[in-house]
Amino acid sequence: MLKLLYPRLYVADLFEIDLVKLKDAGICAILLDLDNTIVPRDQNCFSDKVREWIGQAREQGFKLCIVSNNSPARVRALAASLDVPAVCRAVKPARRPFIQAMKLLGVAPGQTAVIGDQIFTDVLGGNRLGLYTILVSPLPGPEFWGTRLFNRQLEKLILCHIKRQRPGGTLAR
Repeated sequence: MLKLLYPRLYVADLFEIDLVKLKDAGICAILLDLDNTIVPRDQNCFSDKVREWIGQAREQGFKLCIVSNNSPARVRALAASLDVPAVCRAVKPARRPFIQAMKLLGVAPGQTAVIGDQIFTDVLGGNRLGLYTILVSPLPGPEFWGTRLFNRQLEKLILCHIKRQRPGGTLAR
């Protein structure tokens, strides 16, 4: 059961992800969480650095999709600014939004990575389908109250185990 909560890769941020290694692992699609993964929850535009990373992912040939539990208005507006499809009100860790995103991109689970900042939504949801899960530290800024009060507290316990077993965010074998 605990294995479902462990990401394949744990890094400080999006920019530490080696896109070449992902591609070499057979990944051709990336599902991105939105809030506190690629944009702070209280902001309505992406940093230049995130836009540059998205451009690099595209240049490498990756298909991209945002999968977010947030409202359609916010998610669609931000996704449109990057020109990527999105799945809104995803209710992660449910399987349906990940399956829907993979259908949009025309890819299978073995070809898909999910990048997010939460173990109990992004990592658990992705692992349930056999996706290549990547956990990033949350961006600074305010969080949804439920995330702050419940998820982050439980995540601290899991992160202690992850850091002990895989110092430096090394890939799981």
